[in-house]
Amino acid sequence: MEERKVVSIEDRIPKLKQTRRKKANRRLILYLSILFLLIATVVYLQSPLSNVNKVVVEGEQHVSAKEIKQLSTITTKDNYWKIDPGDVEKAVEKHIQITDAKVKRRLPGTVIIDVKEAERIGYIQEEDKFQPILENGTKLKASATIPTGDAPILYGFTKPTYLKEMSQELKKLPDSITSLISEVHWKPEEDNPYRIILYMNDGYEVVASIRNFSSKMPAYPSIVSQLTKENKGIVHIDVGTYFEAYPKQSKEDKSNDEEER
Repeated sequence: MEERKVVSIEDRIPKLKQTRRKKANRRLILYLSILFLLIATVVYLQSPLSNVNKVVVEGEQHVSAKEIKQLSTITTKDNYWKIDPGDVEKAVEKHIQITDAKVKRRLPGTVIIDVKEAERIGYIQEEDKFQPILENGTKLKASATIPTGDAPILYGFTKPTYLKEMSQELKKLPDSITSLISEVHWKPEEDNPYRIILYMNDGYEVVASIRNFSSKMPAYPSIVSQLTKENKGIVHIDVGTYFEAYPKQSKEDKSNDEEER
């Protein structure tokens, strides 16, 4: 038979004490680490290190980044972690030209404000100035800046109701179609107050109606592609769809025009 090795209590006590001491030390180190971390967090939150160090604006076009930052009211004195993105978004969206704002944080200390502006669908000329028109028909303050061709110039829209409807119709058009339009003139008739005439960048005229403008205008490129470059005239898309060529000038008229030039 094998003899069992008997360990006395006296021999086991030092080992038990050593094991307990190691556990106690590990527990103490853990508590001290947690305490140190809490103290460091409090110190960090109370120090300038936790403040915003940069505000970045993205997506702006006509509204300046400076103005958007002012609307947000965020400064480098604000605590980075105490900023409420929802409150900042609501403050920025109060601007008449901004339809949507998203706020996000990026370490270390950067706040990003991504905005979406209301589309400018046209301009109304007032003497030597141009008044931008937003997609909802709102008029902005007139500017001396000449439009860069990003939207057509609107003439004759003296009644806000028709201007608003025209704005909504232009908003529905794809950019590829809007870029072809140079001018839009409101030319109401007694039996058709929605009649408009468009002057296109390629030299054609278009007679249309505000009411069905966005549904019929996309067919314009297909219509003019079937015409020759010399055959300029008026494209009617108000009731039916047809082309009306300009009257041909006589040789005498052409010579008179050349003399006038």
